[in-house]
Amino acid sequence: MSDRYPARKIALVTGASSGIGEATAERLALAGYKVYGTSRRAAPAGRRSFEMLALDVTSDSSVAAAITELVRLHGQIDLLVNNAGFGTAPAGAEESSMDQARSVFETNFFGLVRMTRAVIPHMRRGGGRIINIGSVMGFLPGPYMALYAATKHAVAGYSESLDHELRAKGIRVSVVEPAWTQTPFDAHLTEADAKLDEYREIRAAVGRRVLELVGAGDKPAVVADAVLEAAVATRPKLRYPVKGRAKLLQFLRRFAPASVMDAGIRRDFRLDAIPASPPGALIAGTSATRT
Repeated sequence: MSDRYPARKIALVTGASSGIGEATAERLALAGYKVYGTSRRAAPAGRRSFEMLALDVTSDSSVAAAITELVRLHGQIDLLVNNAGFGTAPAGAEESSMDQARSVFETNFFGLVRMTRAVIPHMRRGGGRIINIGSVMGFLPGPYMALYAATKHAVAGYSESLDHELRAKGIRVSVVEPAWTQTPFDAHLTEADAKLDEYREIRAAVGRRVLELVGAGDKPAVVADAVLEAAVATRPKLRYPVKGRAKLLQFLRRFAPASVMDAGIRRDFRLDAIPASPPGALIAGTSATRT
């Protein structure tokens, strides 16, 4: 089995204005793809080796317009990389309202579904690849990042199911699963909109720990390399954990006892080192206090 680089295939990368999306678009362009990156507000190309389009993955009309234009220009879309997404700053799951929960899913999951549905009819004519940027939180828990983890679990399940559906049509679906990555993490987070006093200390402590983990994480280029590997593989795999920490975590998830994984998650986030709220805090009514 051998992989080959494409001869000027057309690639579309959502959320490409910075971080993983930008690194992925640059890597694909270097490999020979004609690449279009997207962001909610089209950014000037600058020194980028790819073009930028305005596209909001939460809007049916915006997605339809962008896909229609690409097909008009090139007659095809060979590769879709669903990268656009955001997270909430570390907080207790109950500290996000239902509206906020829906908003996170609207971008991270339904935006991906919207993009996928838009390109499949065009890929059915000549085949294609759909690569979804997941996360190790698509197969591991994310304490104090529950909504984000839930969207990534949804992405993994959707991708695996869809791959079985589309293989006979010449379309393959893969999930690239990074661990912590050095991106402008704190610049793209939404604060929980229903904060509770009970979580004040642990929210701050986990937030500091997450910034430490991001700072020590992989470069976005490492994730981009995994995307390219999935894009050009003759026989693509469903899951591509990014080399290093993500691969180790996947191995441990598969073979380590559940108790070992549980303890490792708590140790990684330093959950047991943070004092819990005093007994009776809920009875005292502090749960109704917003910060």
